[in-house]
Amino acid sequence: MNVLVFVETDAGEVKSSSLEAVCYASKVAEGGEVTAVVLGDANADELAGLGKYGAAKVLHASDSRLNDGVIQASSAVIAQAASQIDAGVVVMARSSLVDAVASRVAIKLGGSVAANVTSLPDNANGFTVKRSIYTGKAFVDVTLPEGKKVLTIKKNSLGVEEGSGTASVETFTPELSDADFGVKLKEKQKAEGDILLPEADLVVSAGRGLKGPENWGMIDDLAKTLGAATACSKPVSDMDWRPHHEHVGQTGVKVSPNLYIAVGISGAIQHLAGVNSSKVIVAINKDPEAPFFKAADYGIVGDAFEIVPKLNEALKS
Repeated sequence: MNVLVFVETDAGEVKSSSLEAVCYASKVAEGGEVTAVVLGDANADELAGLGKYGAAKVLHASDSRLNDGVIQASSAVIAQAASQIDAGVVVMARSSLVDAVASRVAIKLGGSVAANVTSLPDNANGFTVKRSIYTGKAFVDVTLPEGKKVLTIKKNSLGVEEGSGTASVETFTPELSDADFGVKLKEKQKAEGDILLPEADLVVSAGRGLKGPENWGMIDDLAKTLGAATACSKPVSDMDWRPHHEHVGQTGVKVSPNLYIAVGISGAIQHLAGVNSSKVIVAINKDPEAPFFKAADYGIVGDAFEIVPKLNEALKS
């Protein structure tokens, strides 16, 4: 079976979540060919390097208008690429763009879609995948009907396996109309930071327990030592202690890192909804009754102003 995988880029560089999607696609193909489709500007060496993760070929739609992530245009390109290679399955890593694009691609292909997929398909009795639902609190097995299928993969569901190989890169020129670019981007505000939250494998987050923005230096230091992204609770961003793009929770960014360290965050259900897909959660709080301890894999009861600097020094050594 031929499989198409949509590979997202950021400033021309392939996102790590898309590498996981390529690995996933290679396992779904079961001997068929995996083709990646990339939109807009991209690093040529990185495109060829997708072969190390299982892609045999890359279709590069280099139209600069695709850099802005216009939903209609992106959907049209992906659907046309899927039709060109007669893909039975289209794989994408979940993102803000993919959440809007996936169902549109399925409609264009006359197929079905499963979002937030956390496992490889089970073909024993049809095509069944496991999905994460209710912000990670439960899972459901869904059997998709015959025909084309679109899967969006939850981060860290399978992991990235790097092998060897080089993908052939071809120029892809889809048919795009003015209507595909009917939505015009007026302004783009990009989140800042060395490591962005949606792509982070390690996250250090803090809440009102830090008492003020002037105390955030120790959080930044710990994140730098770990090579982690920084995050915060909603009240912290509402008070402008930290930028809003760092707000993690039900109404903010939802993360699925390998490690999530929560410092001085009580663990309200709205916050937990955005982080409970983390593989390991460490909570640091001076209140032994803080709700976060019920969700955490490891808990430290104590003053963050004493514990975090000591933890950082131990990690450095």
